[in-house]
Amino acid sequence: MTLTREDVLATLKTITDPASEQDIVSAGLVRALAVEDGVVRFVFEVSASQVTAMEAVRAEAENRLRALDGVTQVSAVMTAHSAPKAPPDLKSQRSTAPQGPQKIPGVDRILAIASGKGGVGKSTVSANLACALAAEGRKVGLLDADVYGPSQPRMLGVSGRPASPDGKTILPMRNHGVTMMSMGLMMNDDQAVVWRGPMLMGALQQMLTQVQWGALDVLIVDLPPGTGDVQMTLAQKAHVDGAIIVSTPQDVALLDARKGIDMFNQLKTPIVGMIENMSTHICSKCGHEEYVFGHGGVAAEAAKLDVPLLAEIPLHLDIRLAADGGAPIVVSKPDSAQAEGFRSVARDLVAKGLA
Repeated sequence: MTLTREDVLATLKTITDPASEQDIVSAGLVRALAVEDGVVRFVFEVSASQVTAMEAVRAEAENRLRALDGVTQVSAVMTAHSAPKAPPDLKSQRSTAPQGPQKIPGVDRILAIASGKGGVGKSTVSANLACALAAEGRKVGLLDADVYGPSQPRMLGVSGRPASPDGKTILPMRNHGVTMMSMGLMMNDDQAVVWRGPMLMGALQQMLTQVQWGALDVLIVDLPPGTGDVQMTLAQKAHVDGAIIVSTPQDVALLDARKGIDMFNQLKTPIVGMIENMSTHICSKCGHEEYVFGHGGVAAEAAKLDVPLLAEIPLHLDIRLAADGGAPIVVSKPDSAQAEGFRSVARDLVAKGLA
């Protein structure tokens, strides 16, 4: 039996936090949970006054997990903070980063995934590309810069809030070999981010500069729709090595994609290539191929701009189900035809020295 994240969480939920009388998952004590190849790692975060009393609970959690089928190793590290449930205040802190585009410490390259239009699959492409690059042996980070509509925690199967040992530095989450940070980890699932531009820009700067990204070959930035504050802040504050433009084939999407391309040209960010998402649909019952949104529009646009068409990604139910389930298609079905487009882009980026 293959060990899953859900198996681990179900076991941890059988253990009670004496202080709150909730299970330790619901009480928010389990952070940065990672389950990979039978190895379970997580941070057990308690208040400083509870360290001695909670050691027995931590040990019980390790023992119960070791008894699970498929578990080969368990590591539960206890940390203690004076206010463990309070995330860093991204709204009030002021960034001290120097002006002008800067290299992020430890990050070799930054690639932005963008399009002028919403709903074309930027986040799905970002998550799959990040995981595909990790499968190619690269050290990959993923920054969910869509502050108003963050989706990467769901797509990468990450829950809980990031730890902050000093109230300023943020420890990112990790799953499927990808280090990830998102505003979605700082808010409740149904909580809206109601911020004006300056607060938005401040949050993005802090996620860039105050997160302990570690040593990364590439940081993928999942941008929101449009050509506004987030895009400008990223290009002005960080050295972006290139942008990948995602679009569906129909004219309406391409109109907005052209605006996104023009924005990056104005910001002097090179266009790495374009990806046509939802390119074609093949019926799972009869095999009939149908171009739901038209076909060839992105290829023609790429040729016009003299940039590569990196991939044509099909419209397929498995891709959507995998993303909603927290394990992108390149992780859940790495050898499938649906995953091949993303894996091909990853191999191409590595070969060209872009990731």
